[in-house]
Amino acid sequence: MLNQEYPKFEKHSFDGLEFSLSEPITKINLRGKSKEFFAKAGKVLSLILPNEANTSSFSENFNAIWLSPDEWMVYFKNDDEKVIFNKLYSEISKVNYGSVTDISDQWICINLKGSKIYDILSTGCSFNFDKFLKTDGLTTQTIVNHIDVILHNKNTYNINLFVRRSFSEHLCLWLNDSAKFV
Repeated sequence: MLNQEYPKFEKHSFDGLEFSLSEPITKINLRGKSKEFFAKAGKVLSLILPNEANTSSFSENFNAIWLSPDEWMVYFKNDDEKVIFNKLYSEISKVNYGSVTDISDQWICINLKGSKIYDILSTGCSFNFDKFLKTDGLTTQTIVNHIDVILHNKNTYNINLFVRRSFSEHLCLWLNDSAKFV
């Protein structure tokens, strides 16, 4: 098994802004459309997958982000990630209700907190954060500083930002540099 290496990134705090690496967490991609798929995913995760664009749902242990009409990213911190993955895989993929893919190595999660998170994101992104800021649980797939990201609004001033591993150090350096000017 390969050793997982995370970007060289330390927790940074600025006036009204704090960002830190939220790893390791497990990230699983789910795809499916059938009634059986939704029932099995809901049973294993103890949550209902969101069915509206750019929304999320959560339970005590799991967060689910809507990515497309038949695709979700589920992320969680749990020591039993292999058990959860295997359970989803056997309940969904093995019986052809949908697909289950572990994408933990593909995405890095950075947590952004503070009153200035929308100011810093707006400097590198054309997305209009007005509605996003006011509604907990919203998600969006957008581009920040020419890098594809997924944003999950946990609450007003707390966002989880998912970035592909290969771009994570570059984005972290940009966040660090840009925070000095916001």
